[in-house]
Amino acid sequence: MVGRSIVAGFRSIVAGRSIVAGFNKVILIGNLTKNPELRYTPSGTPVTNFGLAVNRRYRQADDLKEEVCYIDIVVFGKQAEHCGQYLSKGNGVIVDGRLQQRRWETEDGQKRSKHEVVAQTVTFLPKRQESGAEPGPPDETSEFEQPS
Repeated sequence: MVGRSIVAGFRSIVAGRSIVAGFNKVILIGNLTKNPELRYTPSGTPVTNFGLAVNRRYRQADDLKEEVCYIDIVVFGKQAEHCGQYLSKGNGVIVDGRLQQRRWETEDGQKRSKHEVVAQTVTFLPKRQESGAEPGPPDETSEFEQPS
């Protein structure tokens, strides 16, 4: 029913013809393209980065096509530590978060920018059964406060 509340909220914004506040929500289901990289900010906040591959299958004429979109994910707080501890390349996850653009200038003066998803929650999907597999992640997901 989250979908209904999102649509209802959007309708009320549009009906009032005043789109003052934006809406930035991303939900992705995919597989990690590499092992998560856990680090800590100077203030001690855990931060994990990983790549996510999201597949899309569609039919074009009589052919079944597939395209892959690669997205960088950033996770903060306790959940970043959980991602660093329990996830690895190939694991499936559901990421719920917001789109963010970072901008910076290189040492030689070139302007750069990058879009990434800042995860609010990461839900671990069940691993494929393999012999000798390690125990899976906790069954629960957690939301956390992100640094300002």
